[in-house]
Amino acid sequence: MKRSKLVFILLTLLVCFNTQAQEQSFQFTNGKTSDKINFQLINNLIIIPIVINDMELSFILDSGVTKPILFDNLNGLEVLNSETNEIIFLKGLGEGSLLEAIKSKNNKITIGNAEKQQQTIFAIFNGNLDYTPKLGIPIHGIIGHDVFKDFVVEINYRSKYIKLTSPENYSDKLCRSCEKLPLSFHNSKPYILAEITMENKQIPVKMLLDTGASDALWLFEDASQEIVSTANYFDDFLGHGLSGSLYGKRSKLESLTIASFVIYESLVAFPTGESIETLKKIKDRNGTIGAEILKRFHVVFNYQESYIILKKNSNFHGEFSYNKSGIDIEHRGVRIVKNYQYTLDNGRLIFGKSVDITRHISNKSLEDDFRLETAPAFEIVNLRPNSPAKLVGLQLGDVILEINGTDVNKYKLQEVIHLFKGREGKKISIKIERNEKIFLYEFHLKDLLKQKQP
Repeated sequence: MKRSKLVFILLTLLVCFNTQAQEQSFQFTNGKTSDKINFQLINNLIIIPIVINDMELSFILDSGVTKPILFDNLNGLEVLNSETNEIIFLKGLGEGSLLEAIKSKNNKITIGNAEKQQQTIFAIFNGNLDYTPKLGIPIHGIIGHDVFKDFVVEINYRSKYIKLTSPENYSDKLCRSCEKLPLSFHNSKPYILAEITMENKQIPVKMLLDTGASDALWLFEDASQEIVSTANYFDDFLGHGLSGSLYGKRSKLESLTIASFVIYESLVAFPTGESIETLKKIKDRNGTIGAEILKRFHVVFNYQESYIILKKNSNFHGEFSYNKSGIDIEHRGVRIVKNYQYTLDNGRLIFGKSVDITRHISNKSLEDDFRLETAPAFEIVNLRPNSPAKLVGLQLGDVILEINGTDVNKYKLQEVIHLFKGREGKKISIKIERNEKIFLYEFHLKDLLKQKQP
């Protein structure tokens, strides 16, 4: 196998490779002109089922990525076409060094009833890009431009489906409440013009539309355009880039205007770091509109005709919430729990912790029988400085056992995260395991962006 070493600088995840041979397009295999595909929406991210070389996988649909990326989390499973592999090195957002990756050509990929025979895929060996522990379900990769360029892509965030339509068969009959906006492209990524209001000043901005960014807005600070964070902010962990962790200032925006749609008090992050300085140089780009904003619309992307259609949905006026505890958690492996057997009045057997079901047992007697089961281990992986959780003594590596008296077995990862986005002052009681010892902590959620009363 021929192996060459190349170095590419990534600006978000992957830039376009303009020198590569033209690949074929996705085609429907059953004579249809459109197809509807259901998706999961987790942390604002669209998770779609795809098949690569006859293996079923789950990918994030990301309009901010140019080539499909496969994560190295398949435990050695052979997915890619090994005959065309070459080693490359990539660098992207975050504080880190170049990363080794594999560029693989001529892979077969299927999405619903659409198929492509010669897809180039990049496999990246970087645990930080493994979304599985972050989202709580298996995530094998990211796909974006190859889907958007070949179809008109309709995203229904409320009903959780995408509709892929052959461009020549699409009719853009606009409803009365729809807005059609022009798209521009740089490195195959879509941009729109919008307007933000800061300190009572209206500022025009050029923004990347990124379905793979779970935040609402990112803005790049630029004093010359008066895009500067206000005094009402806090320093926060923003997520993982290709080359490491990303940090910045989190605040609120007075308003974001897209065509006739005005969104008030959106959350906004001002990322910092060397890699962000590189992004700011891309054709007057001012930032990113992410999925926390996009999910408030019914969205149609038409790359072929260079436009997007927006229609607000029932999410439009939803509250912008954020983590008020300061805790970031991930699903890190499993823990073993012992569930005892009880006999109820009607003779049924039930397994569960004694603290959960003792009140339902008629004779209050414990049968000497139990079974061992696995439960997800929700581990604290980041703590915001001076946050309520940090100040009471919680530590990195703590494994959460209970929240407000409820075993975390009963929650999905995103449900636990949602509890930390509750109202100002909400009491959180959290039981954790640390070095095989159990500790109980209590704190109250604190809204760091709460407007101070005059």
